[in-house]
Amino acid sequence: MVPKREKILVVRHRYLGDTVLAIPALRNLRHAFPHARIEVLVEPISGEVLRNCPYIDELIFARMHKPKKPNPAVPVGLWQISRMLRARRYDRAYVLRRAFSAALLPWLAGIPHRVGFSFGGAWLLHSRSTPFHKHHEAECFMDVIRADDIQISDTRNENWTTPREEELVASLLPPTGRRRAYLFAKSTVDWKDWSAGNFAEVCTHLIRNHGLEIHACDAPSNAPYYAGIAASLPADCQPFFQDWSTRLSLVESGALIRSCSLALGVDTGLMHIAASFGVPVVALFGNPDPARWHPWGVQHRILRPADCSGERPLLAIQPAQFIAAVDDLLSAQAR
Repeated sequence: MVPKREKILVVRHRYLGDTVLAIPALRNLRHAFPHARIEVLVEPISGEVLRNCPYIDELIFARMHKPKKPNPAVPVGLWQISRMLRARRYDRAYVLRRAFSAALLPWLAGIPHRVGFSFGGAWLLHSRSTPFHKHHEAECFMDVIRADDIQISDTRNENWTTPREEELVASLLPPTGRRRAYLFAKSTVDWKDWSAGNFAEVCTHLIRNHGLEIHACDAPSNAPYYAGIAASLPADCQPFFQDWSTRLSLVESGALIRSCSLALGVDTGLMHIAASFGVPVVALFGNPDPARWHPWGVQHRILRPADCSGERPLLAIQPAQFIAAVDDLLSAQAR
């Protein structure tokens, strides 16, 4: 008799950065269950970062909250999602989120073996659980896998592109012969922003003093912000600044990021995507603790103001400080 192929659900919906940081946990889960079918519950857009991940068999898109423009093909809310999951008949679930609703989903779906964090009352819903330790978020996700007596043998970061994406980006990039830097300058919340003028000063330094060209690729709605940076550049630097936010998808942008020698910006999910492609990072941090959220597995420099209170704490950091951190990282790369 052919043994049953085990079916595993991983719950990792919501934020882009957290979804990227789940990759090491997914790799070790696949090593533990090489013949299982592994499906990952993700949110639209942020879940696309796992589109090329070889450790999973399917992405399942769902939303816990109703969006402005609902998609009938995407279940919304606890009850719709749990009914959909129940119909898929999983054997195991690993919950890589610290939210009671995330722990409740596999319980409502009738999944017999459930593993997750033990915060609050969530441990009552799990077959096995792990305390939340205040170390890096990628390690926290691997703690969930460890809680099921699975050995973690490989903690490195990684990401993937397809030949189609590589060919598309190669056809668009200008043949300047310069090394590239990837810019992720806009956050989803204003208090995590720096300023377009400050970033223009840093970009000018990279273009003139390091011979780099600057490439941005963000949400299409952020294109006006990058246009402001471009407009603040001196005339001789503007030809070496390009924003692809309205031309490349999130998945396609991976091929652009992979081609870069440096990534710089603010603490966002795009920072974690850059790190997953092995690109060294210089990033500005406010209230989020860099010990928990720093770029995983790559050389990096973090700038953080001494006082993170107020509406725009990052404005306390001067362009000269950012330039010094960039110079230091580039010098370390050259050694």
